[in-house]
Amino acid sequence: MEETNNNSSEKGFLLLGFSDQPQLERFLFVIILHFYILNLLGNTAIILVSYLDPKLHTPMYFFLSNLSCVDICFTTSVAPQLLVTMNKTDKTVSYGGCVAQLYVAMGLGSSECILLAVMAYDRYAAVCRPLHYTTIMHPRLCASLASIAWLSGLVTSLIQCSLTVQLPLCGHRKLDHIFCEVPVLIKLACVDTTFNEAELFVASVVFLIVPMSLILVSYGFITRAVLRIKSAAGRQKAFGTCSSHLVVVIIFYGTIIFMYLQPAKSSSKNQGKFVSLFYTIVTPLLNPIIYTLRNKDVKGALTVLLTGNALVQCHKD
Repeated sequence: MEETNNNSSEKGFLLLGFSDQPQLERFLFVIILHFYILNLLGNTAIILVSYLDPKLHTPMYFFLSNLSCVDICFTTSVAPQLLVTMNKTDKTVSYGGCVAQLYVAMGLGSSECILLAVMAYDRYAAVCRPLHYTTIMHPRLCASLASIAWLSGLVTSLIQCSLTVQLPLCGHRKLDHIFCEVPVLIKLACVDTTFNEAELFVASVVFLIVPMSLILVSYGFITRAVLRIKSAAGRQKAFGTCSSHLVVVIIFYGTIIFMYLQPAKSSSKNQGKFVSLFYTIVTPLLNPIIYTLRNKDVKGALTVLLTGNALVQCHKD
């Protein structure tokens, strides 16, 4: 058994992806490439304007910058390798590369789950406790909450992925998925994986169900507070501030819950691939689109940044 298990570590894995549908694979290659480039540009722009514009030095944009940073790293841990694999006949991915991707993607995905819950608490404080908002969300607390989000992702990745890579695979090399992900690797194991599946379920509840429940509770309080606003314009502004975050939350948590908290054989393989593609490639692009197109402060900061750079360039010329 040990000899056949070493076979996977020596030769790596075959990341099949959509190789059985060449036309679909070529189409997805173009889509993923464009989405990845837009993701890098959009999230980098949010980080830059949040840092450079003093008006955006608030808890909301501090957490949004952290979210953009997580999204850039999360997508980068998946997209480049996926694009390379899709663009070549040999679908082999090195064992070391697969394990590295496993740790990084799991850690960043878990961090984003906690960070979205933290952002919901920030919106709750802003809408429901406006007079005490600056006192509640002071810089030290914001830094602590962001650190907890990053560290919790690191810890769960170390635990979950370390348990997964220790499973004997008995020479199984074919990963019928788009990237190296814990549920997929667990299915390749040639031993009883009841403990790993139970541990994954508990981790999924902690990082998916609990944060999403807290988010829904906070938005329940937010909705009640907004409905008390007498001004229709005030209600519309408050709903607009929070709706963008809620859209991201529903899409992100919904797709990951579908992947991690369903029975192993309850959906087709392609369905799981498309779901994973959505929360690793599509959802991270929604953050800059939603927050920049619907937020006047960000659009104004971007305009000032771009026009300022243009003026500087003109003076240099």
